[in-house]
Amino acid sequence: MVRYCGRDFTPTEIALIHELLPVPQMNRARLSREVCERLGWRRENGKLKDMSCRVALNRMHADGLITLPPPRNPKPVRYRSYPHIEQAVCEPAVIPVIDLAALTVDPVQSKADSLLWNAYIERHHYLGHTPMPGAQLRYLVRAEGQIIAALGFGASAWKVKPRDQLIGWTTEQRQRNLPLIVNNARFLILPWIHCKNLASRILSLAARRLPDDWQARYSYRPVLLETFVEKPRFTGTCYKAANWHNVGDTQGRGKLDVLHRRAKPIKSIWVYPLARDFRQRLCKS
Repeated sequence: MVRYCGRDFTPTEIALIHELLPVPQMNRARLSREVCERLGWRRENGKLKDMSCRVALNRMHADGLITLPPPRNPKPVRYRSYPHIEQAVCEPAVIPVIDLAALTVDPVQSKADSLLWNAYIERHHYLGHTPMPGAQLRYLVRAEGQIIAALGFGASAWKVKPRDQLIGWTTEQRQRNLPLIVNNARFLILPWIHCKNLASRILSLAARRLPDDWQARYSYRPVLLETFVEKPRFTGTCYKAANWHNVGDTQGRGKLDVLHRRAKPIKSIWVYPLARDFRQRLCKS
């Protein structure tokens, strides 16, 4: 038995993947969908977990369990720019006074908004734009119709000691219920926007509507938000003001660091309960 992306794969299932690999025209994308179909690997809303499967297959390939066909795009495009989008995201919007009570937090749904979100993050967030795998929601925040901020929520971290101690769950419970935690992977207020209490107000608005949006898209409701704030670059003041809780620091290891190299920046860990009984739900067997 081997485990990837929160799922155990039996020797029989690994053998099935080996049988599928020689099928004519079996590229990596088609293989991940076929594996999901054969193994019944689906989300609560019935859709295939093909992105998680693709990550799992890549890790199997790296571990020598299987040999994947060559990728169609050896160097995947991390970000593609468009001249009219670049111009739009680099021109400061003039908003003399921001009314915090009139802000709108809108899910990214259209292709145009998706390109804008990507471009704002690429040009103005210190981490830049990288595709978020798996379940996710992105938001654009507007004041008087002008975009002033962007947020992105996606899959939670697989293991985080301070968070897991706070919850008190077992390894089996974590593996089963981890999708109920959503990670705030990106938060950007455009550099030319300055308004007291804006960041905490945006976080509060996003936390208020995210459970319903997640339910509508993925057919289940998360019960806890998490985020990681890089130290000493940021202090997490806006999360504290929005009633998030600091539960400790990371150990400076990346998601796939099995050699304990501690090559990543230390980050403070913040969580925000979306349900009062979040511990009971996360510890449900």
